[in-house]
Amino acid sequence: MTSSVPSDVLGRRILCDTEYATVRYAGSVPPTTGLWLGVEWDSPQRGKHNGSHEGIQYFKCAHPTGGSFIRPNKANFGVDFLTAVKNRYGLNDEQDVECEKENALVIGKKTVELVLLCAPGWPALEELYLASNDITVLERLEQLILSNTGISSIHFPDVGFGCKTKMFPLLQRLAVDDNKILQWSFINELDKLQCLQSLHCQNNPLMGTEKNPETVRQLIIAKIGQLKVLNKSEIFPDERKGAELDYRKMFGNDWITAGGNQNPDKNRPNEEFLAAHPRYQLLCLKYGAPEEGELKRQQPFILKNQLLTLTIKCPDKPDQKPIEKKLPDSMTIQKVKGLLYRLLKIPGSELKLSYESSKMEGKEIELENDLKPLQFYSIENGDSLLVRW
Repeated sequence: MTSSVPSDVLGRRILCDTEYATVRYAGSVPPTTGLWLGVEWDSPQRGKHNGSHEGIQYFKCAHPTGGSFIRPNKANFGVDFLTAVKNRYGLNDEQDVECEKENALVIGKKTVELVLLCAPGWPALEELYLASNDITVLERLEQLILSNTGISSIHFPDVGFGCKTKMFPLLQRLAVDDNKILQWSFINELDKLQCLQSLHCQNNPLMGTEKNPETVRQLIIAKIGQLKVLNKSEIFPDERKGAELDYRKMFGNDWITAGGNQNPDKNRPNEEFLAAHPRYQLLCLKYGAPEEGELKRQQPFILKNQLLTLTIKCPDKPDQKPIEKKLPDSMTIQKVKGLLYRLLKIPGSELKLSYESSKMEGKEIELENDLKPLQFYSIENGDSLLVRW
């Protein structure tokens, strides 16, 4: 390469007149002499061909007219990023700026306010660390991975409970696995995000606060209203409905003690309850306030919490092999459906459940009430659950 062309010219971004392009080829183009740069223009209208000349393919373009050849003296390569940062922020010592062997640029100990504006100029950037900064607004951010960062709390101070924050307005996917999250207030704050649809939060102390991991999952679903995927498992409408109904019932007595009432004129739960359960009032509007009969502790069944060994079959899916599963007889039909959605990887369609008794082969009984437990239908060990969708 000549002195005017960088040794790593392939893949470099250039400016020619007022148009941007990416260098795809550097070399000769017979029968002409001298060095040519084959470039792919950001705007295909600026190009002339697809990277070929007189039947020879020198490089490839995404668009059939996105490429052309230019002389090196027409290409403005600018300055490298490290030089630009030094010039912009006055960074002169190696402690302020390091360009490590693995091509990672670390900026620290200086105030860098406009670093994100440079993003369009980093087409090959794979990893970016922005430690010790005051960045507060990322308006276009759609995915944020904070796994294994030691984070334990989060707070959006611009709004109170039950409202949506203006921060991270487009954030849809959040990963906070392997952290120190212990308080439910962390989950409550996530409901303030306008567009959050997917959450990964495994391996946090919070996940072990309930004896049954399924209970933790249901609480998270009930607390974050717009969530559609939790820990890589899709949340189907039936599962959400069951989680919200259980949540409404689980904390009903606390709601009444805090000042909640079925009469809207007397319904004034205190701020402590609302802070702990920001969506509870909304769920009461959605499903109705819990009635006293729902909140009374029921007498346990004789076989309470007994595990049933059941065979799960899909009569309409002959390729689906039967699965043997142990389920608590106190498990509601709604929760069973949520489990089956994930276990069988069923698409978003309505499940129909029935069971066949091992003592009455051929007789099928429909499980039509989602709020009733398995024991309500007198299901026993060895029976079969029949799943259709």
